[in-house]
Amino acid sequence: MSLLLSIFYFFYFAIVGVYMIFMPKVLAMVGYSASEIGIIFGAAPLVRFILPFFFTRGLKLDAKVFNIATVVMLLSAFAFYFSIDNFYALFLSNIALGIGMSLILPYVEVLSLEYIGKEKYGKIRLFGSVGFILVALVLVKFLSSAQIALIYLLVVTLMTSIVSFILIRISKKVERRSENNLHDISLLKHWKLWTSMMLMQMSFGAFYNFFTIYETAHGISLDMTINLWVFGVIVEIIMLFFQGRFLKLNLLFILEITTFSAVIRWILLFLFPQNLTLLFVAQSLHALSFALFYSASISYLHQLYSSKALAQQFYSGITFGLGGFIGAIVFGYVYEYFADYTFFVASLVALASLILMFLWRKSQNTSL
Repeated sequence: MSLLLSIFYFFYFAIVGVYMIFMPKVLAMVGYSASEIGIIFGAAPLVRFILPFFFTRGLKLDAKVFNIATVVMLLSAFAFYFSIDNFYALFLSNIALGIGMSLILPYVEVLSLEYIGKEKYGKIRLFGSVGFILVALVLVKFLSSAQIALIYLLVVTLMTSIVSFILIRISKKVERRSENNLHDISLLKHWKLWTSMMLMQMSFGAFYNFFTIYETAHGISLDMTINLWVFGVIVEIIMLFFQGRFLKLNLLFILEITTFSAVIRWILLFLFPQNLTLLFVAQSLHALSFALFYSASISYLHQLYSSKALAQQFYSGITFGLGGFIGAIVFGYVYEYFADYTFFVASLVALASLILMFLWRKSQNTSL
């Protein structure tokens, strides 16, 4: 099971690598404006936010739904190839990709946490980072046209689908308690926690969608920008390997520290967009602001709620979904009209997230 999960993460996050690092640049090459790129990339996160609410009304994330989502994901990758020059067709393809990817990952995350545990989770999840970094290193050498990036997207999506079908066939059923019970997950009662997590991911809208464009516009070469991406993922891999000891600590305190690291990270990108040394320092914070934050978040929700798969879906929907959607739209317009202030705004959003996480921890009367 560990081997299959590792392979799944490898190819799944290879998709993410193509999608996040190269697709914004590809769309800019084709002729889309920054606001259009923001709208297109906001489609999938919006769907990811809406989907979990259907699972509070009787629909269950089981093997059948998992298989359907895998097929939808694969078909959407084919659609990308044929819709690159049509805004509306590309928008719909992106929605389909969002549906597929947002359903299969929460299912696999629960499998990982149940079978492996949070202490060993990072050593399996790091293979996703390896897939992300390898596709970045390979594709940057061959990105001479939009079609090449789309072919890479199709290939890694096909491999993810094959592994997913194998994984679902041999995996045992994961026990779920009160999986259809929304009352176990109170979004209103726990609004500080969920809003904080949403704002944290919203701040990443500047980074995921516009970091490559932002740095190349400031004179950093595409090759060096990819090196910055790669370095961020390398420190992420190191953190994932050693994070087990941190996840034994107070998870809410870990979430505060990692959110604060995002504030510092975005400020550095705002103040020093051409200083390679400080850009690498900023990227080193990816180990905290993404890797440790993500693991601490899903681990905390796993222990907070009995509806574990639904909790992971809501995490995906509210953070990568709603947060990603708002971030893509907002930072699309911020970059179009105030490009130099993109990461200053991102730092303010991360600061708001930090304040809410601090208030949530205080409300839970947890000590450090």
